[in-house]
Amino acid sequence: MEGRNQSRVSEFILLGLSDQPEQERVLFFLFLLMYLISGLGNLLIMLAIHSDPRLHTPMYFFLSNLSLVDICFTSTTIPKMLNNHISKNRTIPYAGCLTQVFFFLWFAGMDSVLLTTMAYDRYVAICAPLHYNTVMTRKVCALLVGVSWFWAYNNALTHTILLTRLSFCGHNEIPHFFCDLSPLLKLACSDTFINELMIYTVGALTTILPFIGILISYVHIFMAVLKISSVSGKQKVFSTCGSHLTVVCLFYGTIIGVYFIPTSAHTAQQDTAAAVMYTVVTPMLNPFIYSLRNKDMKGALRMLLTRKPGFSQ
Repeated sequence: MEGRNQSRVSEFILLGLSDQPEQERVLFFLFLLMYLISGLGNLLIMLAIHSDPRLHTPMYFFLSNLSLVDICFTSTTIPKMLNNHISKNRTIPYAGCLTQVFFFLWFAGMDSVLLTTMAYDRYVAICAPLHYNTVMTRKVCALLVGVSWFWAYNNALTHTILLTRLSFCGHNEIPHFFCDLSPLLKLACSDTFINELMIYTVGALTTILPFIGILISYVHIFMAVLKISSVSGKQKVFSTCGSHLTVVCLFYGTIIGVYFIPTSAHTAQQDTAAAVMYTVVTPMLNPFIYSLRNKDMKGALRMLLTRKPGFSQ
């Protein structure tokens, strides 16, 4: 035990996505472009919603919060990866690694719970339209978002605290482009049973239960849609819900595949590919999926981009 403590690692090495110089250059510019598109797209969504009074509704309130979370989510991992490419230094201190894990899990949990909140909002709007304004009040919306932040924070804090009790005394190379929970547990030289148990219990409360909540909401929505007689009415509902369902499938499909399928069933390359999907691709696509098919959102963005400096309505 004494030798183990003496050899405890003080930093980790992020191996990244490739060790080939040509591929690294391509990946650097690709991820930089996706990061800029994601940040700019989500920032425009937030500004458009804030500047257009017509969008001051629960649905767009939740969407603006999702955009904020996605900006934070991508900023947790991509800047460090880009810096590693430039500096050629792939190390990250032990404390920095745990910090990255904490914020990554926090914002990932926020994405999960916010998507569920948005599904509930659509459920109330479609299945109980006459009660929508009385149910989805500003106070209720603020409470739902506040609970989401608090719930996700406690989930991230729980996993991070449990990581501090583990010993890392041998290999310190992480086959990933950021510090993630799953590869860190594989590097630990102490018992990870409690950590894995918490993934399947506490982690499930932030991932599986919200996913089930989304499924239940959409079962009721589809049943309500079947009762709509007009084709245009059905198309309008499916258009509204289709964007949300697309993001749900992209996000939850990869999250569940990485964290809730036994580690022996997939490789490190598969984990990394799935992580790229939900940490980079999905946040980048969210502004397009949610907004470009929405007439009100298009109008708000057009007004925002064409507004002259100093002009006020």
